[in-house]
Amino acid sequence: MRIVQTEVSDTEHALLTEYARAHKTTIKEAVRQAIRRLAIRDEVDSKDPIFVAFPVARKKGRHSDASERVDFYLYGWEKA
Repeated sequence: MRIVQTEVSDTEHALLTEYARAHKTTIKEAVRQAIRRLAIRDEVDSKDPIFVAFPVARKKGRHSDASERVDFYLYGWEKA
């Protein structure tokens, strides 16, 4: 685990303290939550190629039940 230090104004510290108290957590945990919210994007980019690339396959495969009988088609035996 890494240690991160920073300087905040008296006002920022008071706001942070009040936030932590209101949410029944520590200042340390409140700052960690803020970092996670800032650093981790929790949204989908609709222009991302993975969402516009479908359909990947143009035609159907030989086996319409391939996902259900994968063991049989790969190894020649039914899954137990």
